[in-house]
Amino acid sequence: MMGFGRLITAMITPFDEQGEINWDATSDLIDYLIEEQKSDSLVVSGTTGESPTLSDEEKINLFSFVVEKVAGRCKIIAGTGSNNTRHSIHLTKEAERVGADGVLLVVPYYNKPNQEGMYRHFEAIARSSSLPVMLYNVPGRTAASLTAETTLRLAQIRNIVATKECASLEQVTQIAAAAPGGFKVYSGDDASGLPAMAVGAYGIVSVASHVVGSEMKRMIEAFTGGHPDRAAALHQSLFPVFKGLFTCPNPVAVKYALELKGIAAGSVRLPLVAPTEQEADFIRSLF
Repeated sequence: MMGFGRLITAMITPFDEQGEINWDATSDLIDYLIEEQKSDSLVVSGTTGESPTLSDEEKINLFSFVVEKVAGRCKIIAGTGSNNTRHSIHLTKEAERVGADGVLLVVPYYNKPNQEGMYRHFEAIARSSSLPVMLYNVPGRTAASLTAETTLRLAQIRNIVATKECASLEQVTQIAAAAPGGFKVYSGDDASGLPAMAVGAYGIVSVASHVVGSEMKRMIEAFTGGHPDRAAALHQSLFPVFKGLFTCPNPVAVKYALELKGIAAGSVRLPLVAPTEQEADFIRSLF
């Protein structure tokens, strides 16, 4: 199975003034994330891409557009997960049809399945496609949490190749210690990215890499190159940004930060709202 690299950006979806996808801005953003921020892969239509408010048509059009624009310069991971197994299978098949390199499948939210239900959900989606699958465990958003034991059970399925883990460093450690060869653990939390790598994570699925990706890439390369002190210093310098971008609901802050840098991102769709004046002042202070 192909690799997704060490630094994966969970890409925003740029909107225009009418709240529709801004395709020109999306094109420019892709170039910027690859060339300036050094992303190895892009997650398209994940939570940071405001997937809850994108229609299926918009998601599939995004997958196709990004695949064509990237043209092999990095890997494309399509966010096709939901709390409806049949719906996720449909989106996964569409992502494969338009040329995505893999899919990201979030733990089912709201209906709160047990561990066996989660296993069967992910198993069914994985077996419906030949695409590599990255699991996504984010209990702060889904209420339910995929255990390390169930993750390791799923890792035995041929095309389930990675997990984006947001539960705890303890869980990252448990999975990394017992995972089969080739299965990768990614931190889904920028602030825990380097600590997670220290206990066995392979890389980071990042929001902050929209604005400090090149610095994060240097941090990762310092760590993997045998210079943990240098990596720690970079982590410490970036830590205020890692934490600050989550002072309001994601992706509100990172979209505003991109606009500060002159990168067209637009605002967010309801029920999210633009930052307050106080929040905007704080985000500006980070840069």
